[in-house]
Amino acid sequence: MLSDTMQAALNEQIKAEAESSQIYLAMASWAEVKGFDGIASFMFRQSDEERMHMLKLVKYVNQRGGHAIISSLDEPKLDYSSFQALFRQLYRHEVKVSESINNLVDIALSQKDYATSNFLQWYVSEQIEEEATAKVILDKIDLIGDDKGGLYLFDNDMKNFTAAGHNIVQ
Repeated sequence: MLSDTMQAALNEQIKAEAESSQIYLAMASWAEVKGFDGIASFMFRQSDEERMHMLKLVKYVNQRGGHAIISSLDEPKLDYSSFQALFRQLYRHEVKVSESINNLVDIALSQKDYATSNFLQWYVSEQIEEEATAKVILDKIDLIGDDKGGLYLFDNDMKNFTAAGHNIVQ
């Protein structure tokens, strides 16, 4: 059984994961309209992945005797002035989500809720990957700068980008 404190914190994380999905979806839509099909494809996949992270939390809360709350979301406020700005926001967001997951683990351990702590270890590992992926992409975008040819190649490479392989042209 989840404590009220743990349930409230997990419900906040459910909202955070939903917001992450919305952020990736907004970025995907923007990239698609701008003609960057590779970036859009990557962002749509990431949006789906974040939604799955949310659903995993919903199931966990409900299975542990709690009640997962699906709250309203605000429209993502993003800076679309450049790809650098967009991906910098993405990286900062992933760091923020990592901090939130770490806080959940801290709450679970302080309450001796070892089942939840164990469950959250998957998220800890996942966030290491998410941050690394966002950082690799941001580094590539920073290298490209304003070079339209480089951006074209980057967009093409994003179609096949996988977080584990980081197979963007090195």
